[in-house]
Amino acid sequence: MLRSLDIRDMLIIDRLELTFRPGLNALTGETGAGKSILLDSLGFVLGWRGRAELVRAGAEQGEVTAVFDLPPGHAAHAVLDEAGIPASDELILRRINTAEGRKTAWVNDRRCSGEVLRSLSDTLVELHGQHDDRGLLNARGHRALLDEYGQMDALRAEMRSAWRARQTAMKALKTAEDALEEVRSEEEYLRHAVAEMRALSPEPGEDGELDVRRRMMQAAERVRADIAKAAQALGGQGAEGAAGDALRWLEDAAAQVEGQLDAPIAALGRALVELDDAARGVDDCVEALAFNPAELEETEERLFAIRALARKHGVGPDALGDFAEGLEQRLAALDAGDARIEGLRADLKRACKLYDDSAAALSAGRAEAAGRLDTAVMAELAPLKMERAVFETTMTELPPGPDGIDEVAFRVATNPGAPSGPLAKIASGGELSRFLLALKVCLTGTQPGLTMIFDEIDRGVGGATADAVGRRLADLAQGGQVLVVTHSPQVAALAAHHWRVEKRVEGGMTLSTVMPLDADQRVDEIARMLSGDTITAAARAAAQALMAG
Repeated sequence: MLRSLDIRDMLIIDRLELTFRPGLNALTGETGAGKSILLDSLGFVLGWRGRAELVRAGAEQGEVTAVFDLPPGHAAHAVLDEAGIPASDELILRRINTAEGRKTAWVNDRRCSGEVLRSLSDTLVELHGQHDDRGLLNARGHRALLDEYGQMDALRAEMRSAWRARQTAMKALKTAEDALEEVRSEEEYLRHAVAEMRALSPEPGEDGELDVRRRMMQAAERVRADIAKAAQALGGQGAEGAAGDALRWLEDAAAQVEGQLDAPIAALGRALVELDDAARGVDDCVEALAFNPAELEETEERLFAIRALARKHGVGPDALGDFAEGLEQRLAALDAGDARIEGLRADLKRACKLYDDSAAALSAGRAEAAGRLDTAVMAELAPLKMERAVFETTMTELPPGPDGIDEVAFRVATNPGAPSGPLAKIASGGELSRFLLALKVCLTGTQPGLTMIFDEIDRGVGGATADAVGRRLADLAQGGQVLVVTHSPQVAALAAHHWRVEKRVEGGMTLSTVMPLDADQRVDEIARMLSGDTITAAARAAAQALMAG
């Protein structure tokens, strides 16, 4: 509920503080007194797009502050939570507009964007008037209004889940089909390449091993003769044999020279051990260098085959193994592709069936709700002196989407047998006002917590019809809050709270002010609305009669 509105230096308002109450609040005054400025100022603090120049002439900036009561569970709490703004039972919106056009907004003393303000406004205030394109006259919102009226939240959630599953299944099938088509375009290459890889079967690191062995075998023929000669020179017929003979001769003579040969004998023993190690190592090398000439040819052939295959596929020799594994996987995907596609098509068929069933259930729910809404609106039109008018909620089929397969539109005909058409185009000004009011009375039970504003919705009606409009507005305000800008004395007489908007001239400047009216002042204001500038006793008596009901 809107509790207060503080306006400073906006258009022709210098300073204005208004305190609103629950129930039906009427704002009256002469044409041009500034009633629309109040709505412009409220729309400004709520982030609505309106006039470009709002700052009062001569002022540096204009400012509007609106305070709302915010009970637990109010839809605005979710908006505040998403925006990271702390919430309490009081919501304070403040917005400044400088003379240069810069706008700055705060919510509970936190800076915020105009988008946050507009999101909050959708949960706080609803404006209805003959030129309202944000509410009931906006055909794009009729489906959401019908869903809210019919309490379709569960069906909508089920259908949107089915829509997401359907889209996921479609995407998976498309991706698989594209991948299979791409693989099929290279099927001949894949089968040939995989056959080559399987025939060669390269091992990780094999290229390096083959290269080392090849170079050893190539070098063996050049060095083997020299190594064999070294083996002979070190063996029993060479250095090792001679050293052994020398050791025996020295050991035989050692006893005769009183220990002078001990050191040479020990050194010679160590040398024999080293000679033996060297001889064995050389023998091992000679054995390793022994190879079959055919083995060199086989090694070179395999090495060249591995390198040629690597060049062919543009990879390193050591990467051939991983490359071959990738080819095997792609070929396996190709071979299993048809079966996978069939499985994904079955998944999509199930997802489509689930979506179709969910959309059909939602459509049936909407059709049932549309029938109830039509009946309810028609019942409301009779007291508004439009018992011959026809209201119809139409549903036409749309391509599947996240909101189902239905397009919803509110259509009216002012007389039986007359062609029906969109609400905003068929009804005249007074008829449109009453259609909007009847529709809002039927829909309001599903939208708690809103402050509803009706901007001259009673234009074009009078007498008993205006009285019926006022009574519907009063009913609508029960347990809530309705603000109505009106020129109708019948409507104003039924208000629980009444303000008069008037202009005054101070220092050559025109200013607008708003005055709360007590009971006697209300009588005079309603009498003025009945009789004009000259308030007669008869007009006062008529005003009192209207207020008495």
